[in-house]
Order: sequence, then structure tokens, then C-alpha cells
Amino acid sequence: MISKATIDNVFETARVEEVIGDFVQLKRSGSNLKGLSPFTDERSPSFMVSPVKQIWKDFSSGKGGNVVAFLMEHEHFTYPEAIKYLAKKYGIEVEETQQSEEQKEQANERESMFLVSEFANEFFQKRMHTTDEGQAIGLSYFKERGFTPETIKKFDLGYSPDDWEVFTKAALEAGYKLEFLEKTGLTIVKENKRFDRFKGRVMFPIHSMSGRVLGFGGRILSNNKKAAKYLNSPESDIYHKSKVLYGIYYAKQAIAKEDNCYLVEGYTDVIQFHQSGIENTVSSSGTALTPEQIRLINRLTKNITVLFDGDAAGTRASLRGIDLILEQGMNVKVCPFPEGEDPDSFARSNSEEELREFLQENSYDFITYKASLLMDEAKNDPVKKAGLIRDMVQSISKIPDNIQREVYLQECSRIMDINEDVLYATLAQIENKGAKSTAAPKKRNMEVVKEAEAPRTKVDQLYELERKIISLLVLYGKEVGEFHDILLKQNEHGEMVYESEVQEARVFEKIFLDLQEDEIEFTNKDFRELFLLLVEKLNSEDDFGVETIINDLEKSQAVKLTDILMEEEQYELHDWERHDIPVKKKEQGISQYVTQTILSLRRYLVGRKINELVEEIKNVDSDENRTEMIQEIMSYTNLNTILSDRLGRVM
Repeated sequence: MISKATIDNVFETARVEEVIGDFVQLKRSGSNLKGLSPFTDERSPSFMVSPVKQIWKDFSSGKGGNVVAFLMEHEHFTYPEAIKYLAKKYGIEVEETQQSEEQKEQANERESMFLVSEFANEFFQKRMHTTDEGQAIGLSYFKERGFTPETIKKFDLGYSPDDWEVFTKAALEAGYKLEFLEKTGLTIVKENKRFDRFKGRVMFPIHSMSGRVLGFGGRILSNNKKAAKYLNSPESDIYHKSKVLYGIYYAKQAIAKEDNCYLVEGYTDVIQFHQSGIENTVSSSGTALTPEQIRLINRLTKNITVLFDGDAAGTRASLRGIDLILEQGMNVKVCPFPEGEDPDSFARSNSEEELREFLQENSYDFITYKASLLMDEAKNDPVKKAGLIRDMVQSISKIPDNIQREVYLQECSRIMDINEDVLYATLAQIENKGAKSTAAPKKRNMEVVKEAEAPRTKVDQLYELERKIISLLVLYGKEVGEFHDILLKQNEHGEMVYESEVQEARVFEKIFLDLQEDEIEFTNKDFRELFLLLVEKLNSEDDFGVETIINDLEKSQAVKLTDILMEEEQYELHDWERHDIPVKKKEQGISQYVTQTILSLRRYLVGRKINELVEEIKNVDSDENRTEMIQEIMSYTNLNTILSDRLGRVM
């Protein structure tokens, strides 16, 4: 187990904005940062990070918490995995207490598979660098590809010996179970036989966005025609090829910084580009591009440039993935390489400056490139040209933004020399799933559609008031304020009048004493527990801080507290002030805000008590009891009037 000293050191050192910035493209929004949710498929940012409070909140999924909570949610880490990841990132030595055999056996299956994969990664690297076979075959292959020792080390490239079970034996001898060797696909088990899947191949480990080894790609170097040239790890609990991009771990920061992602086809394309200085490059690892892979890029940038091999087959294959990218609302450019070249070979034979210049001058908007390409193929064949025009409109129909779609239709009309009306009619047919239009082809007019009125959600007033009090305790509990209490007193003439009395107190003391005076107890269990914990810490700790509170809470309570703390940040997402809708900040009058909240809670509870008594009196038979209840109702009604009057004066 990880020592408490290490955990405390990690929390003190780690910065939530730095860690999340490795996974999500964040932009400044006042004192906070915002970006697209990494948990949902959205196009407007609803993800907020507070560097001051060291917490994050995703308003689209409801998730939130501290830096460890983010890693557990996003990377599916266990708590110890998240701590170790942060320790590695910030160069903190991890001190561990001795684990019992029982604790070792309780390690979950996913972690066991990760550990096996890490062992394999180290094994393949060691075999390539320290054995004659590895150096002669594996290392020499990578050097022939032009990879430097630094690049080979950066990408953890290795070699699997040309032996049926040398890796499997080494893993078993090191204490790893055959069960997990088989589940990761590193070892193939058939009846009583077992053998290494990647026998005699150079190895490309595939990392998650956080850097953990998920699986491997292996390239055979012999001329065995029966064996596949490239072999990937099979699907497993930790490796899903449709959700992974090769190189994303090394490219994520460059993608966010450059605000563009170069998408290539193979492992060596990625590695060669990185070595050339173009680090915002990833690959779909030879598989067809998937929506999950596109969304992975979408977290970091809205711009993708697809790089095509310089052959017709490669170009057509890459074009098929563009429609998927368009569906995600992303901006797509394409860059074809000269015939006979691919990203790997071109980068190898050109300097970084020449490569950057080529990419800049030969990256075309997808519609311009695809239209020109297809029209060259159609030449003077009217039937083929008609089919290609429909193909173009099919791609445009995938674009979710109406304005962008219209601009592309106009550009398509210009390039293909065809009437815009025909393209609009074709688009309408495609959108209606091929239904024939009976009306004459014409441009679709923009229509103003009245939005259906959203159903009104009933607000739980008590819940919101209790929530506000928790928020006040956390954000302003230690602050000292002057509280103007309005008291009902008898003057010298014997008349009952309101008098203002000023008291100086810390916010948490004022809240606690007022609620104790009225014997108010929170109705929400989580809020009740949070209230008692916060008051205790505010009363006993001089260095009270939000981040320390969250670290001590259960997950459900931590999420609820994060939700409360990020409430005002949600206003920033809507940018209401830009639309001349002012949102009052609590800091503008904290004493007034505290008093207003407490009075509102008291008035609500009194009102609820009155309603309860009114219902009870209906079932009372005794006149004496009825009279007592009426007097009680009148007393509460009088108190409600006083509270309403006081609340009106405070507001």
C-alpha cells in the first residue's frame, strides 16, 4: 500500500489544471479554465476547471472532484494507480508499505493485465538491446528505418525473440499468471500447449492517453508468406483497438498546442513524423477510422489533417474516413503525398522545414480536394459524373452545422460547374433517405421554427437552501463579516418596533449559531454530514482548505461538494454578462448573502410547519386540541410574517 506521506505529497504538489490539460484542451475563462467534456459527445464546452479551488466539474455528465477523481473517471484508474501516475508525473518517490499475500491476491484483474503488459514491454526492449539476436534483427531494422536511439527509446520499441515460448517462460518465472498472459493475448494457449503470439517480430507498444501499455503491434521480418505482416494484440479488458490511437500519448500536448492533428496510417509514419519534429501526429494503427478514435482527437482539437499515401488505393481508403470526421462536427483538411511516397518515406528524405512547408502548401480543404479528385476520375462520362456529384453531396450531408453545409454546397457547385438548385434538391433527397422530391428543385428557404416549450422542472427549495449553506461554509466559512440583525423590540412607549443590531462574527459561527437557535437540522443526509464535518474543521483547523476537505470525503460526498463549489462557474459557461445579464457574485455582499440564506431557510421551514398543522387540524375532533392548534398556527403565521419582513429588509 502507498504510504500516507506519499499521498499527502502528491496532493500538495499536483495541479489539477496541469494534469487535466494533458487530456483536454482548456481555455481561460475568467479565473477558471473551460473545455469540451471528455465524458460526453458535446460541441459546446461544459467542462470547468478551477485552479484556485483545485477541483473540476463536468456539467454535461455531472461528474466532478479533485485531480485523483479525474484520473479515476477518465483513465479508469484505481485510487493507487492515480496516485502513482501523479507521483511519476511530478517526480515524487512512492513509498509503499508491505503488502500481505491476501492484499496481492485482491489486486483487480485489469491491474494484473496492465502489469503483464508493462513486463512484456520491458522484456521486448531488453531483448532487443542486450541480445545478439535482438541487435542483429530488431535493432538493425529500426536503424534501417532511420530511427535514432532517442526515438527508439521514446517509443519503447522492442523485439520478440524467434522462439515459441521464451517470453511466456520468462513471464511465468517472474511470477505472472498464465491466465493474464492469455487474456492480454501475449500468450496463445491451445489445450496443453502454449506459445508466444509475437514470435520473431519487432514490437510497437500501444499506449493509452495516460501512457499505460494497452497492447502491442508486431511486424514480422521474415519472408513467411503464411504469416501476417502486422499482428496486433486481440481485444481485451484493457485494449479496444477502435478506441485507441497509436501515438496519442506522445502527441496530445502538441495537438492541443498546434490546434491541429495529423492523422496517418501506420506506426512508422507516426514515429518518423515525431522524429522530424511534427509531434502532433497519430495513427489509427492500420484499422478503419472509428467515431471513438475521432472523439479522442476532438478532446484536444477541432482540426484534423488526413495525410494520404501517394497511391490511388490509399487515397480512396482515407477518403472513406472523412465522412465520419465530418459527422463529429470537426474541420477536415487532406494532404496527399507525391506518387510512390508515404509519410514515413517523405519525412525521412526531407528536413523538418521542408516537411512543414510541404504540409502547409499541400493541405487542402476536403471539399476542394475531393471534388477535384472525383471530377478527374469522371472526366467526360456524364453517368459517372452524376454518381460522383451524389457522392460529394452525401459527404456534405454529414456536416451538422447548417451554415458550413451551405458554404460547401456553393463551393461544390462552383468546382463541378453544376446548378446549386440541383445540389440542394439532392441534399434534400439524401436527408429524406432517398425519397423523391415532387416539387421543382429550388433552394431551401430558411425557416424560423418555434422551439417547443421545455417542461418546467419543480425546484426543491429546501434542497437548494441547504446546498447554499454548505457552499457558504466552504467558500467563506473563515471570513469575518458584520451582520445586521433586525430584531423586534419594545420601545420606550411600549410599542413593538424593529431595531437593527450589528454583530461581528465569522461566517461559519453565524450560520451555526443561527441554525442551533432555531433547532434546524438538515433534511438531506449528505448535507447534514457535510455540515457537521465542515463546522468541525472550520472550528479546529487554521489552514482550512477546499482541496483537503474533498480528499477526506467519500466519492458521493466529494462529487456533491464539487457540484456545489462549481455552481458559479456554470454561469461562466453561458457567458451571461456578455449578453447584459448580470449575475451577482456572493463576494459582493457576503454578510448580506449569509443572512438572506438563513432567513430564507427559516421562513421556508416555518411555512412548511404551518401547512403540516393545517392538514393535521382537519382530523382533530377535540375542540380543545383544535383551539391549541389554531393558536399554534397563528404563532407560526406571525413568525412567518416577521421573517418575511426581515428578509425584505435584507434584500
